Amino acid sequence: MRESIIRQLKSIVGEENVLTDEIDLLLYSYDASFPESRPDVVVFPRSTEEVSRIMALASAEKIPVIPRGAGTGLSGGAVALKGGIVLSLTKMNRILKVDTENLVVEVEPGLVNAHLQTALAPYGLFYPPDPASMKVCTLGGNIAENAGGPRCLKYGVTKDYVLGLEVVLPDGAIIHTGGQVIKNTSGYDLTRLFVGSEGTLGIVTKAILRVLPLPEAKKTMLAIFDSLEAASRTVSATIAAGIIPTTLELMDNLLIRCAEDFTHVGLPTDAEALLLIEVDGAKEALEPQVQAIEKICRKEGAREVKLATSAAEVDRLWLARRTVIGAAARARPSLVIQDVTVPRSLLPEMVSRIVEISRKVGLLIGVLAHAGDGNLHPLLLFDSRIPGELEKVHEAEKEIFAAALELGGTLTGEHGIGLTKRDFFPLEFSPREIEVTRSIKKAFDPMNILNPGKILPE
Repeated sequence: MRESIIRQLKSIVGEENVLTDEIDLLLYSYDASFPESRPDVVVFPRSTEEVSRIMALASAEKIPVIPRGAGTGLSGGAVALKGGIVLSLTKMNRILKVDTENLVVEVEPGLVNAHLQTALAPYGLFYPPDPASMKVCTLGGNIAENAGGPRCLKYGVTKDYVLGLEVVLPDGAIIHTGGQVIKNTSGYDLTRLFVGSEGTLGIVTKAILRVLPLPEAKKTMLAIFDSLEAASRTVSATIAAGIIPTTLELMDNLLIRCAEDFTHVGLPTDAEALLLIEVDGAKEALEPQVQAIEKICRKEGAREVKLATSAAEVDRLWLARRTVIGAAARARPSLVIQDVTVPRSLLPEMVSRIVEISRKVGLLIGVLAHAGDGNLHPLLLFDSRIPGELEKVHEAEKEIFAAALELGGTLTGEHGIGLTKRDFFPLEFSPREIEVTRSIKKAFDPMNILNPGKILPE
């Protein structure tokens, strides 16, 4: 990148907010996925105006710009595939307004999800979307990926809570979509278009989010199974019975052992599977739900159903669940986490397919799932230093994607297409559907400078 461009970026955000050293560029060359590619420069804007000026410069010079939050994305969305400017929004991290009368907040994109939850608690409020990485991931990244999380079985995903956005377009123009009202049918729903667009259409600089009152009470259960199939059947049976828990998480034996080895919280390492189940709401309504769920679990083959008896026990169980992806490194040093979704009734079939793929390919695959949503996160564990291991991973990925689509599912439930699934996009979408998607991208970004090379196959 020309030195004159670097000087102009420094004049916009200040010299201390521009990184060009090789070590810094290396640190921003990857996210939580496997691909790596170095940017030419990393820039930290602190305001919408600075983002606008950076985009105007990038547009005039036809320089790629890659928006980035905490780098916790799992699809390569924050990787600078074609070099250019990594635009880190982590310094735009303020809560601008908490409106308790209308139950909305206004935030900047660099705010960490868990920091918003902590700030809302004294008001008796919470923001429902809760990715497993909520302690580090940013709300801007959550919006870009339409992030979900364990609570989303009952409460829905990010798009269900975004009421309005301030967005900087690729040419530097600033637009506003939606607003603070709950109902809004004025014109096309541009807000929903930007949510889940993976930083390819515009850069979110402010967001108006819907929040909810904290539930009066909650109960957390652990159902232990000697059969992975029985655990997955229990999920379908629970939903079919008309019970919608807050969370319904599934973990297989491989991941149980990894999580317990890391956290030492007392998980049963001899179990083939477990379900972490949580219900919330009015206190008097919870006991009947717990009893009904326990009855279903035992009918489907659970050997034991435990009810957490203290807040500390609940925290320990969730620690195991939220750290299990990192803990999987105890089984193999490298991993790829995939993200497919199938109709909930077909979850047992998809789990069986993954187990069969693992045997066929000769690869360790841990089964983790937001099971109540039909959203599975197979963890493909391997050692990248061993010749042929990565080829096994790619073979397993293709078979997992094919199985999910065959069952009427989708390539991604919450991690996005990004770079890692880009070449599989045509498996799910027809040429005409891809053409329509390209036309939307071109309407917003005719020069293809904003996060180029993502989502759409080249």
